[in-house]
Amino acid sequence: MVSIVASHAFAQDSGPVPADGIYDLLVGTYTSGKSEGLYVYRFDTKTGAATRVSVAQTVNPSYLVVSHDRRFVYAVNELPGDDGPASQRGGISAFRFDAASGQLSFINKVSSDGNDPCYLSLSPDGKYLVTANYSVAADPGGSFAVFPLQSDGQVGASVLTVHHEGGGPVKGRQDNSHVHSAVFSPDGRYLFAQDLGTDKLYGYRYTPDGSRGLFGPTDSRYTQEKAGSGPRHLVFDKQGKHGYLTSEMAGTVSTFDYDDGKLSQVQTLPLVEPGFKGAVGGSAIHLSPDGRFLYASNRGDANDIVIFSVDPTDGKLKQVGRQSSLGKSPREFAIDPTGNWLIVGNQNSDSVYIFRRDQQSGLLEANPQRIEIGSPVDFKLVSPS
Repeated sequence: MVSIVASHAFAQDSGPVPADGIYDLLVGTYTSGKSEGLYVYRFDTKTGAATRVSVAQTVNPSYLVVSHDRRFVYAVNELPGDDGPASQRGGISAFRFDAASGQLSFINKVSSDGNDPCYLSLSPDGKYLVTANYSVAADPGGSFAVFPLQSDGQVGASVLTVHHEGGGPVKGRQDNSHVHSAVFSPDGRYLFAQDLGTDKLYGYRYTPDGSRGLFGPTDSRYTQEKAGSGPRHLVFDKQGKHGYLTSEMAGTVSTFDYDDGKLSQVQTLPLVEPGFKGAVGGSAIHLSPDGRFLYASNRGDANDIVIFSVDPTDGKLKQVGRQSSLGKSPREFAIDPTGNWLIVGNQNSDSVYIFRRDQQSGLLEANPQRIEIGSPVDFKLVSPS
């Protein structure tokens, strides 16, 4: 049971390996421009080719998560955005997913209980969906909210919303809390909420039996990051011993030792080369399927994917390369289950590039395949088998 929980908490389970090597590729987008919503492509892991199958119309599905049994897909509706009214709440939309045909059908939608939901995660037992509400507006401010999931895929109204107080030193970016991700620990017992506004990684104990409340603060409450760094996304390795964090405003990646709800920072590395003078924007972070390499996207003026090797003895990182995303604002990316391909979306260039990945060196090969999609953001791969 422990190994099953850990695998769910660590990463999206893409399902059994299809005999023909073809997966469904789900693409989340922003819909203010050329995009219609949530796209499904057939992705051939043997050739790297992607063919569009369907689209489900929904507003700003900028982050996705697939249920453990792969029957349902949940997407944020990231509203109001920079130009919307502060009174407008974002949404969470549920879809039934027929992986064999690549078709999505709308089930229902609920309020995200906050502004600008930008991240989703499933509890290890599959009973709850957690969203991070970034919240451009000071009122209600950043939060994470918890939603019960029904057997038919419907998402229920939130049963808990947790707001953080405070801010950071960077005016205009840290005037209040901005929860950018909410991630379950590999042991399934804790939730970590990364707050860009307060420079903290908040820890919560998950007790689904309700004996101590569904989520409650850990004894240490939070891990403090460097002032003005802006923590964004956190991932754990398969062994559950190490965590890795991107900090958006500092443009860094940090390594942590993990033990029973506690994160201890042991290393921080820059995402840019020495002497770089442009704007930075640390974003997504993912490990290769074999855990030997870690990749992080950097936006701003860098617009690249930075590649690190992972020391198997202590989890520390060493930069081994970088690859231009060939566009502007690579917000998210994905590595396919075979480890042969890295798929990155350039949000501000309406382009997706599919890079062949060298599994021995970790480097990305030149001359990637290109797909045109309006404001692509997030990617999830699902076996149709």
